[in-house]
Amino acid sequence: MTPRATLVLAPNPSPMTLDGTNTWVLIEPGSTEAVVVDPGPVHIRHIKSIRDVVQKAGARVASILLTHGHPDHAEVAGQLGALTRAPVRALDPQRRLGSEGLDDGDVLTVGGLEVRVIATPGHTGDSLSFLIPADHALLTGDTVLGRGTTVVAHPDGRLADYIDSLTHIRRMTESAAVGVILPGHGPVVANPRAAVDFYLTHRAARLAQVQAARDAGDRTARQIVRRVYADVDRGLWPAAELSVLAQLEYLDEKKDA
Repeated sequence: MTPRATLVLAPNPSPMTLDGTNTWVLIEPGSTEAVVVDPGPVHIRHIKSIRDVVQKAGARVASILLTHGHPDHAEVAGQLGALTRAPVRALDPQRRLGSEGLDDGDVLTVGGLEVRVIATPGHTGDSLSFLIPADHALLTGDTVLGRGTTVVAHPDGRLADYIDSLTHIRRMTESAAVGVILPGHGPVVANPRAAVDFYLTHRAARLAQVQAARDAGDRTARQIVRRVYADVDRGLWPAAELSVLAQLEYLDEKKDA
């Protein structure tokens, strides 16, 4: 997908995961060391596919990074780490294998590949994005998807944090630091500025709809989902309810500020 990033699609498609989880294998051209981002769910065929891509490049897995701890991104990380003897690095200490974690502003160098860690909380409290400066590519996990919008997973996810994260990514697109987004689900985002603008506009519109539903007398998140998300697949309503709870929390915070 870029000179340094290869996509390995996990076989876990669903309404929530779209085509499946995007596992990213990052290798500096000519290097023998690979970074695996979001190895995905436990699935023997997917583990084999990841290792095949790495071996075909003449490399070994030197590090495993997690954008966040949801099982569709992180479930197999410990197993892959044990198989390859590679550390698993994450913001959440419970997701790590080895002593080293990740934090905002960290700069990793693996086999000549530079990866910069950017905190992008909101979808979850532990959400990170990874910038590959040489490719002007940002791996966003579930913060920005390749298709559709993402859930703010209340109570761990917070809408105020999510809007701040989107705004930060928007500034990175303006500065040309980011020219392409490699998401955790869906296709590559070739116009990241437009995508982030859409996300910000969508969030503002949803907030207005939630406020209007509350003004009309709806009090619970479930009642609001039935009104605001009436045109959305009901299979997604549980996730929509989490986002509504996050939006209600945000509106209350703004009211009390």
